[in-house]
Amino acid sequence: MMPPEKKEVRPSSRGGRARTPAFLKNERGVKNWKEASAWLEWRGIEDIECITPDQAGVARGKMMPSKKFTSNTSLALPSAVFMTTISGGYPEDGNGFHYPEDDGDLKLLPDLSTLTAVPWEEDPTAAVICDLVHQDGRSVEFTPRNVLKRVLAAYDERGLKPVVAPEIEFYLVRKNPDPDYPLTPPVGRSGRPIGGGAGAGYSIAGVNEFDELIDDIYHFSERQGLEIDTLIHEEGAGQLEINLRHGNPIELADQVFMFKRTIREAALKHEIYATFMAKPIQGQPGSAMHIHQSVIDKKTGKNIFSAEDGSETDAFFHFIGGMQKHVPNALVMFAPYVNSYRRLTQQASAPVNNKWGYDNRTTAFRVPRSDPAARRVENRIPSSDANPYLALAASLACGLIGMTRKIKAEPPVLTTANADEIDLPRSLLEAVDLFEADKELGIILGTSFAATYAAIKRAEFETFMEVISPWEREYLLLNV
Repeated sequence: MMPPEKKEVRPSSRGGRARTPAFLKNERGVKNWKEASAWLEWRGIEDIECITPDQAGVARGKMMPSKKFTSNTSLALPSAVFMTTISGGYPEDGNGFHYPEDDGDLKLLPDLSTLTAVPWEEDPTAAVICDLVHQDGRSVEFTPRNVLKRVLAAYDERGLKPVVAPEIEFYLVRKNPDPDYPLTPPVGRSGRPIGGGAGAGYSIAGVNEFDELIDDIYHFSERQGLEIDTLIHEEGAGQLEINLRHGNPIELADQVFMFKRTIREAALKHEIYATFMAKPIQGQPGSAMHIHQSVIDKKTGKNIFSAEDGSETDAFFHFIGGMQKHVPNALVMFAPYVNSYRRLTQQASAPVNNKWGYDNRTTAFRVPRSDPAARRVENRIPSSDANPYLALAASLACGLIGMTRKIKAEPPVLTTANADEIDLPRSLLEAVDLFEADKELGIILGTSFAATYAAIKRAEFETFMEVISPWEREYLLLNV
């Protein structure tokens, strides 16, 4: 909704015409409650979605009238919301996890800098991302946004500031109301089902098949202050990728969180689904969420991965060394579901190793070609189904441990690295076991989070085991 014309400018005290404050015209510019009230009034906002990501990255929260939102109303969610599996169940007590007997409320604290329009709603609606605190004001350790903030605080204590840039792949598929049927590619503007394969990668014609949908994605994104760097067609049938500009990890995690909602809503407007499943269609490539990372010295403002002469620093190699040692233990945060492990296969662009190399896409950790100031490490392991807050937290935590402990990186790989060796866990339960055993990683992420997250993943695996798959009916029914 465009703001009323009469509110574009206001009379000044000198009889002239005052400029509209920047925070009113721009998304994500609100700094305090006074500005928030003016922002909402200027846009004629009627309802507010107060949302926060749960462990799966699903938006949870409450909706209320905007007048109630600005009247110092106390907002709360049950703590059980952050202990829920993707199927709606709860884990059993054990291994350090204990379900709270009182299921007490956690307070929602709106981060007003995230206040933004919700462009797909018919009535003027806004959304704001919230943090969680206990009733006494203590930060809730096991909520995803706070986990990432905890890792960033560890960097800040050392005078460092991480910079990240996520790349998110996803599929467009035909509507599929019955989960017993496989997903299939959608029909584009040509009237034909979309094909995949090597010829689809970076295809402009493939992007043009969905021109109107992509226009809506851009429009919705602009209305929310979300900045898309580039959009491409990937190799999968109906598989697209959006790259975001580099920046602060919290802000980028917020953007991925909002982008997922935005892309799903834009797709539904065109009667198709957008899915961030890691491996939605058999025989097609999986979807990743690659994370580019660098670290800045807060005093100098320079990239600590590069020395004055442009060469790599010890910090650069130690960051990679930490990732090589600890990322396999953190895999459950990058590949959080049973389906995620279908993407991590040999002889594919999704790595099953923990090697690194210069511009080598067969390694887990790729160092793209760049000038020294832009030197960075790309983590190619995360899948697009990962919670962006947790994936960023885990990746940065592994690198920080490496720099703190001065872990040496292995030599770079100069050839194909994804054909023979498998260095990563091959299943969800194996990944959970390694995650629980890495106490150093658990400390930096938060022990209560580590226990809660592991318990949720074990419970999700048990739910999956209750389902009989088509493979079992095809090969076991009449043969064993």
